[in-house]
Amino acid sequence: MKKTIPVLIILTGLIVSAAIAIGIKNTKTVDWEESFNEKSNKPYGVSVLYKELPILFKDQTIKTVYHQPASYLQAHSTDSIADHIAQGSFIIIGNSNYLENDSIDELLNFVNSGNTLFISDYNYPQKINDTLDIDIGYIANEKDSISYQSLTHINVKDIVIDRNVGDNYFSRFDSINHEVLGHSKIDYKHVNYIKIPWGKGRILLHSEPKAFTNYNILKDNRYTYVEGVLSYLPENDIYFDSYTKIQAGYDESVEKNSNLSWFLEQLSFRWAWYTAIIFGILFMIFNAKRRQRIIKTIKPLQNTTVAFVKTISNLYLETQDHKNLIDKKITYFLEKIRTNFNLDTTVLNEDFIKKLSSKAGKKHEDVKKLVDYINWLKSKNEFFEDNLIKLNRHIEAFYSK
Repeated sequence: MKKTIPVLIILTGLIVSAAIAIGIKNTKTVDWEESFNEKSNKPYGVSVLYKELPILFKDQTIKTVYHQPASYLQAHSTDSIADHIAQGSFIIIGNSNYLENDSIDELLNFVNSGNTLFISDYNYPQKINDTLDIDIGYIANEKDSISYQSLTHINVKDIVIDRNVGDNYFSRFDSINHEVLGHSKIDYKHVNYIKIPWGKGRILLHSEPKAFTNYNILKDNRYTYVEGVLSYLPENDIYFDSYTKIQAGYDESVEKNSNLSWFLEQLSFRWAWYTAIIFGILFMIFNAKRRQRIIKTIKPLQNTTVAFVKTISNLYLETQDHKNLIDKKITYFLEKIRTNFNLDTTVLNEDFIKKLSSKAGKKHEDVKKLVDYINWLKSKNEFFEDNLIKLNRHIEAFYSK
């Protein structure tokens, strides 16, 4: 043991020295990924804007949409049984290319009913371009990384957007029916904010989403530009899109810090902590040889669950009690429906089928086959093995799709 003490001291010294050297050279890097996520505190997240929405739209309800717009708007339409009807302004900032065609159609129907759609993104899905008859152009920033943003009808001082390699703008739009609300300037001014009338409502398209990010809102007076852009939205409820951010692969866990994060940022505490851990590990390694007792082999407890299930299944198989099994499967399935989807299963009619298919995201015809078969079984008194097998296949199909 005496021979190992010098080795232990030298090894510990080398480890601590290497750790300190690495720690001194290690500098924090800033993640400039444009996630546009309302939960992200990174420079190009939009958590600051998201937290300020209740102030910008006082006395209005702010709702975050975590589902595909088609599903959400259909579930909150006049024909639904949701807790409210979606009416107001739908806001999408960045990542609009993840919108599916049925979601775009539903958003246009939402606007046609007298509501507002606001999208700020560099490019839009082709279906939006074709439907609204617009084209997006691009101008590279060859001199520096700065562009200037201005509003047409609102008295707001022009702001600067830096770290900007180029600008997207509306190269083609209906200059008669579409109203120009703002410009961006790199070498020359180009339109980057327009209002398009659609049915009873309006569509606001903006092509510089970085203006709404944490970095730009918190820098200088750039927040005044964001307030001016959003001032074109009417005073009503806000539906803030989060679905496209989820599809973009934002990882919420990367921003979570441990309870020790602040202490570990303090250099003295950090290396004291690491040194204590290293000595603790070395102490356990060198003492384990002397003090480790023989560990007895403990036979693990036998899992009797499978045997129990086999016994019960054999009991039902021998008695041929198909009715009992069918009743239990139906009872258990309906209990799952009540628990998972908060639906009343007393009456299994067409209205119940519509609600279940909507909440579960299943095809109406598939749900109808299952419910109709359950209703048919409830009306029978005599059952066969085929009835049980068919019911089980319907239920498994419901959960698997």
